[in-house]
Amino acid sequence: MLKTTWEKVFEYASMPVHGTLSRKLRKDVKIQINEGTIYSEATLFLGEEFIRVTYKQGNEAVNTYYDWDKLSSVRTFSKAE
Repeated sequence: MLKTTWEKVFEYASMPVHGTLSRKLRKDVKIQINEGTIYSEATLFLGEEFIRVTYKQGNEAVNTYYDWDKLSSVRTFSKAE
């Protein structure tokens, strides 16, 4: 399992939210998990058995959960320098 590697990718793309175990995507960074939705301005929770991505859609907060064992790809997007 690549959990340690995936954790490093998520840590690179995000920063801790003070006082919580969650992480917010860094400014100008987007992330895509398993070739699915591209998330921007999302909050990540890296649990022992799952990853939760929370983002705002209109007036709703949407939570999407991913199983660590089912991760096949994580893609990050940022501005080219």
